[in-house]
Amino acid sequence: MKKRWRTAARHMVLAVLAMIWLLPILWLFVTSLSAYKGINTMHFFPVKWSLDNYMQLFFRPDTVANFPAWFRNSMLIGVFSCLISTAFVLMVAYAMSCMRFPARKPLMSFAIILGMFPGVLSMIAIYFVMKLLGLTNSLTGLVIIYSAGSGLGYLICKGFFDTIPVSLRESARLEGASELMIFTRIVIPLSRPIIVYTVINSFLAPWMDFVMAKLMIRSKNPADWTVAMGLFNLVQRTLVGNYFSVFCAGGVMVAIPISILFVIMQKFYVEGITGGAVKG
Repeated sequence: MKKRWRTAARHMVLAVLAMIWLLPILWLFVTSLSAYKGINTMHFFPVKWSLDNYMQLFFRPDTVANFPAWFRNSMLIGVFSCLISTAFVLMVAYAMSCMRFPARKPLMSFAIILGMFPGVLSMIAIYFVMKLLGLTNSLTGLVIIYSAGSGLGYLICKGFFDTIPVSLRESARLEGASELMIFTRIVIPLSRPIIVYTVINSFLAPWMDFVMAKLMIRSKNPADWTVAMGLFNLVQRTLVGNYFSVFCAGGVMVAIPISILFVIMQKFYVEGITGGAVKG
């Protein structure tokens, strides 16, 4: 009997925490369907419902809210950063896990130590380097920034590669396979969970980032901004009264692709995390 009460209490606590977590998301969604453009703190649900915020978001862009351009810019940055970062992470993880060379362990330790420092410490230096190269105010510059140091996040992927039997690679070498063939034809096909995990994380970072994008893109033209920059601008004091519901609609649209990706890839994502945590 005591065990049942304990289980019921645990589920009640989890239900309350879930409600607290989901309540702001529900409010964001219902506000995006409001006919009132500003912030309405008098009612949780809108007095009048409308899809006009979504219509304005996609079909009536203006000099303030140009969501199609923001979405395009963020998608380009996210896709290219994801492809480059995933390639870097997989190659570095394979080298650290499956190859033996001088200074391998010191390099691994050095990479882990570098990862302990907050990335914000290097932001100003990165900005001036990119300015010298003429890559500020460009999507290319942001892609380079997001993907250049991605190889340092190899550790979980390396842990997954460590679980792949060494005998498979040794058999391939006896058959005359090169390291590239072993990597592409043996290791990669067996590593689908960790590849999904790496792809999702490589896409999320540039898709959701605001600080680095705001630092690098100084353009006053809203068509040059990312989604995070554009939505942040909508809640400025002078604009929030006319664009808050549009901001909520934008927040919903930004979350939908990520939510669908997680639902589809959830199984492989969890397997990638757990598989990469088996060995260090």
